[in-house]
Amino acid sequence: MTETERPQIYLSTPAEFDPDIFAGRLTAVLDGADVACVRLALATKDEDRVSRAADALREICHARDVAIVIENHVLLVERLGLDGVHLTDGARSVRKVRKDLGADAIVGAFCGNSRHEGINAGEGGADYVVFGPAGATPLGDGSHAEQELFAWWSEMIEVPVVAEGALTTELIAKLGPVTDFFGIGDEIWREDDALAALQKLIA
Repeated sequence: MTETERPQIYLSTPAEFDPDIFAGRLTAVLDGADVACVRLALATKDEDRVSRAADALREICHARDVAIVIENHVLLVERLGLDGVHLTDGARSVRKVRKDLGADAIVGAFCGNSRHEGINAGEGGADYVVFGPAGATPLGDGSHAEQELFAWWSEMIEVPVVAEGALTTELIAKLGPVTDFFGIGDEIWREDDALAALQKLIA
């Protein structure tokens, strides 16, 4: 595999963080690793908190030519000057959101381990689809996206695919040839040195 074909890194923020502290952690990671996109994935529904976090992270990302998308809050994309949205409900709203945000916005969709959902999202105008969790996790119903799904997708479908969820160094080595991006979040943020954790994961 050549250097140019290596999957890119797509970072998700923790579901809960203090923007002042996290800004420093994100800066260190973006300055030390090649990251294609950052997803603001706060669990809170508090618009003020989401906006504060988005403002802090947008400046850091855009200063480094890294795209930043927000999870689900379609109406905040333009208001907060973000690059797009990551939808967690599969293909359901992709078509409408694409129409609302226009051709230039990034629209991504999490499709679990459903090939059908992924195809619908791609046809609806998604810029990427996410399958996951890629690794075994006690969360949810225990099902995960198999390597076979990524292999089939990368061979048959042109829409970029992201592998995320419970990633390990072994899984990354295994899925590297059949995915375009690795979606990485808690795997590194739960460590004290997130950059070192990321480098170790993708080595």
